[in-house]
Amino acid sequence: MKKILVPCDFSEPSIEAFRFAIDIASLSGGSVTVLKVIDMPVGYDTAFGMPRYIDSSGILLELGKEAKDNYEKLVKKYGKGYAHIKFYVVHGSTSVMIRDYIEEKKFSLVVMGTHGATGMNEFFVGSNAEKIVRFSKVPVFVIRKNVSVSSIRNIVFPTSMQVGQGDFIKELKLLQEFFNAKLHILFLNTPENFIRDNELKEYAAHYKFTNFTLNLRQDRYEPDGIISFVEEIKADMLAMATHGRKGLSHFLAGSITEDVVNHIECPVWTYTLKKKK
Repeated sequence: MKKILVPCDFSEPSIEAFRFAIDIASLSGGSVTVLKVIDMPVGYDTAFGMPRYIDSSGILLELGKEAKDNYEKLVKKYGKGYAHIKFYVVHGSTSVMIRDYIEEKKFSLVVMGTHGATGMNEFFVGSNAEKIVRFSKVPVFVIRKNVSVSSIRNIVFPTSMQVGQGDFIKELKLLQEFFNAKLHILFLNTPENFIRDNELKEYAAHYKFTNFTLNLRQDRYEPDGIISFVEEIKADMLAMATHGRKGLSHFLAGSITEDVVNHIECPVWTYTLKKKK
């Protein structure tokens, strides 16, 4: 958690993400980079109705100045006294530019706010946070409201109990250690996937978890079951893996992690599983 990126549109959730990132960096001795993406203005060809970018350098310059002013107010209010903060403005599609910036600058963590997405907008578009969760090659924190690092003491970890997730488990243990938190390992029995208590115990023993609880619950729909358990124990954070499905496979199969990101109040930490070679 040394090199942190905060995509910021200066909305309330993104401001809370900045505050959380500063909190993390203060403890880890890391740096925070605030990134403002300005979507390129798009017009439409009157003859063919095709989208085309508009040459509006004056507007972009004005928007860039406004972003810098907002950034300075943000740092003055919430980042004053912390020296390792940088600010950049880029132009383009929000989710694409964030994804490319993560890879180009080699960030180790992304912290971003979300309003969530609901209804048809969620089905067809999704939130930018959901898209970054899907494509990011580094862990992502998704923040909806104000939370301090010191308040995080209970982390829920829903597991599918799949083998070969050693990299993810290693990162999960580092996360638990950083927050000095208890891990609540959750398996949801569904009509399609059912295990017994001893299997969950064997899973925990295999990965040598410490400071944890084991929890079996039942629900027909996994995202609902996860959200229900988080609310039941009043968890401070949810830690989940995602397969990062893309294209048609994502449309058909969806992602439990992305569904939960859009609908949960506490911070969500996500990690994209590495593909097996």
